[in-house]
Amino acid sequence: MNLYNSYTQTIEPLKPIEPGKVSMYVCGPTVYNEPHVGNARPIVVFDTLKKALQLQGMEVMFVSNYTDVDDKIIKTAIEQNVSEKEITDRYIEAYNRVRRDLHADLPDIAPRVTETMDEIISFIQKLIDRGAAYQVDGDVYFRVMSDHTYGELSHQKMEDLMVGARIDENTKKENPLDFTLWKKTDQGIQWDSPWSKGRPGWHTECVVMIQDVFQKSLIDIHGGGLDLKFPHHENEMAQCRMCSSTPLANMWVHNGMINIQNEKMSKSLGNVWWAKDLIRDHGGNVIRWMMISVHYRAPLNLSAEAIETSKKELQKIQTAYKQAIVKLQLENAPEVEADPQMMQEFIDALNDDLNTPNAISVVYEVVKTINQTLRSRPMPTEKLASSTKALETMLSVLGIELDAILLSEEDKKMYRDWRKAVKEKEFAVADSYRSKLQEKGIL
Repeated sequence: MNLYNSYTQTIEPLKPIEPGKVSMYVCGPTVYNEPHVGNARPIVVFDTLKKALQLQGMEVMFVSNYTDVDDKIIKTAIEQNVSEKEITDRYIEAYNRVRRDLHADLPDIAPRVTETMDEIISFIQKLIDRGAAYQVDGDVYFRVMSDHTYGELSHQKMEDLMVGARIDENTKKENPLDFTLWKKTDQGIQWDSPWSKGRPGWHTECVVMIQDVFQKSLIDIHGGGLDLKFPHHENEMAQCRMCSSTPLANMWVHNGMINIQNEKMSKSLGNVWWAKDLIRDHGGNVIRWMMISVHYRAPLNLSAEAIETSKKELQKIQTAYKQAIVKLQLENAPEVEADPQMMQEFIDALNDDLNTPNAISVVYEVVKTINQTLRSRPMPTEKLASSTKALETMLSVLGIELDAILLSEEDKKMYRDWRKAVKEKEFAVADSYRSKLQEKGIL
């Protein structure tokens, strides 16, 4: 598997720290609202990456967190006159529902910030002890100048960042670029710490959860949306360097952003599309197919036209699959392995920086082969079986769920009677059989 590493800005081979095993962490959401379609894209991208690695025999430990303490959560809880936990539990379930509806696996571990507080406080103290952080009046800040490599992930120079930094009203900081590790507050949920009663800064949480869950300070892949590269991931890397002398991950993988009708999705523009609404109206298969039809690093433009195209493409695939499954059951075809050449072409596409558009092109070729085989006389049953198995495997990796079709003996007889009626031009009888077969989802 070759992936684009945002850190090195090159496509390079994934070389797991532990052979045969991949450690992957993806930044999860701050759970104060329903997930929008922008939240859904990393779900699809990194679930597809996980499945692609597993297809090739890799053991993947996939972790994604929930940020369940934040000013927005506290604000929402106050507005609704409920506890922060009630808000976060509600939207964690909403997020998991979207995962399931998009046919994505739940993370192997999904840590919450509120359940990692002791480790976060201990980590911040280590940074203070090493001179990489300082506390002022109960607040704790990371000393950016302590990391001479700061800016390497986002490929920005420290002097440029300093010039571009806005004038900060917080005069407690030594440097405008310094960021909060611990915030003293008397509003909302709080924890006792050596510095004050308060809560952690966002940039510290993932570093600590990675080290706590994986029990190491360097993992294979750290993923998330492109908007997280700076400052969030840059700040994560800086803290890990100063505490553990590692860049936290060997590969930093970022998915592109989402546009709505060629405009950036933004609450201020009022063009936010909620994931649950899209799934309800069009189904998880269609939304997922639309997302993987574009390379994960490219911007994804959502539109009614894109949705309609995805529906049509999936319908063609489903039709070919149904016909093949019915034919194979009528022929009592034995179980066979997926066509190895087809599968290799599919794997090669995915191994080329998770090139799902090229992988989809392979799927189309498999569908074409299935259709041609179905028309062949005599029909090569084994070829049809191996092509159909390849299609099933490919779509499973891409997260597309096909309708299961299991014919009973009665169904098989009805199908044969329908074909006979068609052949003998008994159209009224054929139409009656067709209607019954359609009701069963066979046609």
